[in-house]
Amino acid sequence: MTTLAILALLIWIYLVFAHGMFWQAGPVLPVAYPATAPSVAIVVPARDEAPVIEATMRSLLAQDYAGSFRVILTDDNSTDGTGDIVRGIGDPRVTVIAGAPRPAGWSGKLWAVSQGVVEADDAELILLTDADIVHEPAHLSCLVALIEQHGLDLVSEMVKLACESRAERGLVPAFVYFFQLLYPFAWVNDGLKGTAAAAGGTILIRQRALRRIGGVESVRGALIDDVALATAVKKGGRIWLGHADLARSVRPYPAVIDIWRMITRTAFVQLRYSLLLLIATTLGMALVWLVPPVAALFGHGRAFWCGVAAWMLLSASYLPTLTRFGRSPLWAPFLPLVACFYMAATIGSAVNHFRGAGVAWKGRAYPGTTG
Repeated sequence: MTTLAILALLIWIYLVFAHGMFWQAGPVLPVAYPATAPSVAIVVPARDEAPVIEATMRSLLAQDYAGSFRVILTDDNSTDGTGDIVRGIGDPRVTVIAGAPRPAGWSGKLWAVSQGVVEADDAELILLTDADIVHEPAHLSCLVALIEQHGLDLVSEMVKLACESRAERGLVPAFVYFFQLLYPFAWVNDGLKGTAAAAGGTILIRQRALRRIGGVESVRGALIDDVALATAVKKGGRIWLGHADLARSVRPYPAVIDIWRMITRTAFVQLRYSLLLLIATTLGMALVWLVPPVAALFGHGRAFWCGVAAWMLLSASYLPTLTRFGRSPLWAPFLPLVACFYMAATIGSAVNHFRGAGVAWKGRAYPGTTG
């Protein structure tokens, strides 16, 4: 117990002080208007999004942007009238594409995105956004201002996630925290480091950068498509990742099972379907998240004090995220329990894979696709 407690404390000292300051509130897209206003095409892939699509589209059409922009929605074989709802808006800036059958080797979302990008061939910038994201009027201008001012190839944001239900309040802040732990924003934004990531809810990319990497086709099979795209772009350009104050997701996760399904969809993909990586990750998570509270509650002497110190560090690192979501700091010491949920969901994702269920989303299954 003493050895494990010391090791856990050393890991947390490293994470808090040397791991890209991942726990900080992180950069937020500044409010600014661009000096120039290049043409923008907004590409929205949508499959069975009838409950949310009208709010999303109207927020995009209400953008306060000085340049020309249009919205391209790829209706990915929806069965709930998603495309008809968008056509009914009747705005000439909107183009609705009926999605073609998905070729082998493509993920459903990226195939829909690819068709929209082909339609957007004349635009200088392409904004990729999900069908459940509502944007404030200044959002597009702020994104363009950042990419133009700093000569970036890609700008992305972690949009505000719904945090209303009990399940969301307990589990969603940790989702953002763990994402930052995997991909420290400071490292993503540092051109000298190889860490790359993006958040699929909002990605503004230069057309020339997309062409440089071979288009969407270059990442066509990726299920963690946002990270794959950012990785490809950063190999020859500069990217930026931050938090959004001007965009929010309206997709609800009312119950714990809904969040469980969201995690199990791609958790094992993140581990490249490797059983060895799963075992190593599970042991590592147990050491990082479980040893500190166990040592603090049941250890003695050096084990106790190391456990207390590690537990305090991990709790303190969670405070900025809790503040961002308006949650009480009293949640911080219970982060190890939330981590157990995510650990179990990761194992559940592997179980689904080995049972032959693979990845399933929006009525599609991808049993053997790599991430």
